[in-house]
Amino acid sequence: MAAAAAPLRAGVFLLFFLLLPLRAAEPSVEPATSAPGPAASPETRGGARPRSGPAPVTDVAKLCVCDLLVAQCDVNCCCDPDCSAADFSLFTTCSVPVVTGDSRLCSQKAAVYSLDVEANPPEMIFKLIDQVNPSIFCIHATNYKQALSFSSPEMPTSENFDRLLEQFGSAAFSAEPDSWNVNTDTPNASDANETYSYQYGVPIQTVDSFLRLPSPVVSSWCSDANPAGFLVNQATRCTRAVSVEKCGDIQALSMLFYINSSILAVPKSSQMVNITVRSVAVQSLNRTRTLLNDSDALRLPVILDELCLNTVLGVSYHITYTDAGEIIEAAASFVLGAINKAALSIQQSFEISFTQVDTKPVPRSGNPGYVVGLPVRAGFRLQGSGIIENANNYSPLTILQSTSEQDCLAAQGARTPVLFGYNMISGCKLRITEAMKCQPLTQTLLDLLKGQSFPEYVASFGNSRAQDVLDWVPITHLHVSEQSSCQIPVSLEIEVKWTKYGSLVNPQARIVNVTATITTTTVKQLPSGRERTIPVTSSIVFTDISSPAEPGYKAWPTINAKLPFDFFFPFV
Repeated sequence: MAAAAAPLRAGVFLLFFLLLPLRAAEPSVEPATSAPGPAASPETRGGARPRSGPAPVTDVAKLCVCDLLVAQCDVNCCCDPDCSAADFSLFTTCSVPVVTGDSRLCSQKAAVYSLDVEANPPEMIFKLIDQVNPSIFCIHATNYKQALSFSSPEMPTSENFDRLLEQFGSAAFSAEPDSWNVNTDTPNASDANETYSYQYGVPIQTVDSFLRLPSPVVSSWCSDANPAGFLVNQATRCTRAVSVEKCGDIQALSMLFYINSSILAVPKSSQMVNITVRSVAVQSLNRTRTLLNDSDALRLPVILDELCLNTVLGVSYHITYTDAGEIIEAAASFVLGAINKAALSIQQSFEISFTQVDTKPVPRSGNPGYVVGLPVRAGFRLQGSGIIENANNYSPLTILQSTSEQDCLAAQGARTPVLFGYNMISGCKLRITEAMKCQPLTQTLLDLLKGQSFPEYVASFGNSRAQDVLDWVPITHLHVSEQSSCQIPVSLEIEVKWTKYGSLVNPQARIVNVTATITTTTVKQLPSGRERTIPVTSSIVFTDISSPAEPGYKAWPTINAKLPFDFFFPFV
């Protein structure tokens, strides 16, 4: 009997030894929820208190992936400790501008390197920032310390078999080391003195996670895991599956789903900004909209006569921020509608825009193409920057405004904006006397025709952004003059060439070329006591250069059939 028990114990021992690495490689995972509202505090199995993750293993401030040469400075390697100030003066750029640890982590430290070329000699700039990964599949905490390195499993022996069986023998076991800090409410000393602010593109943080802006991901169906980036204007449209019987249980159809989570004024802060309701519009089944007066009232979905009323069809966020990167106000505008029992899905639209405090938003003239009757957007460009555009209601692209007096010298400063699609002409009369000099008269007429600040660029689309310089068309200047001692400008002709862009079903107007032509005339010295009247004109012409749409057909398929060489045997 003893001899039979020994092989049995050895078999169990060997089986446990084979299962040990597999069982140890399965870290415990807690299910995540995407429901809105305050995030629940995590609870470990067995009622244990929540624990924070360990300190990062990789110190990105000391990591330099481009340092390949020993005791020598690597070219364009800004993090190389062997490089001196003289070496930095020869650098053109940083080959590795950002150094991070594991890109799959939700939040981690990142070392940012750049060159200050304006300094003499050029210097290397180092910053240590917090990088946030907006992916829904990121790793929140590396809570399995043994997975950070390749450690050999402990070999089972007759002495430690019972201990290993008690530790790893159950269906699930805890892999949390005892050295973790149990108190999660104590802030880090480094974070206490650090000032945070939102940067461009950083996801806007809320109390529970991020400000969600639903959008289509793989298909046209809405995904609520899309975070809204700071200063990133977005407009999305997606499809949502609905059911009238369950419309009250679908959270994405309720106004509460989009305003119940407060926004953090700055990342990692306790200061919160509530989302207020700016306006509520109700859309009927025939798509007519009515703006409600009591926009503060919260309207939840209700079922009435086989209809689901007060369902959210559109949400528009408007964020107000300061120049320091702090959010001070958040508002939402809703479009509510009704769905009938036969509807299986609805279209939802979402939008977010940003406005800096104490500034007015730059008006748009279409989305994306120009709309007839709206001002043509224009601006200037400084070296190394984007387009500088007027923030008032009038475009800097203007022409001379006609007055009842028809006196050019009295009409100085009177301008009218150029409206897309409207051909206009205006003018005045200039009386020339013998006392007028050629050079001052020429400059006065140029200021009269072009205005105080004639723009350099025109937006190709009605919603072209100032930072996208390639979406702006430069204005071409032409001069038509004669050979004479005194030439004065008498005409400014602006020609705007545009084309239809996009689908034939809904074409968008796009400006492709702008030409400003100055025409001059010869002025001779007048005799004493004589006067001369010269007409001065300014005009704008829009020319459609779209090619006519022609139907296209595919070529007829050709039959490429090969017969066997003896197909006609024995006749051939």
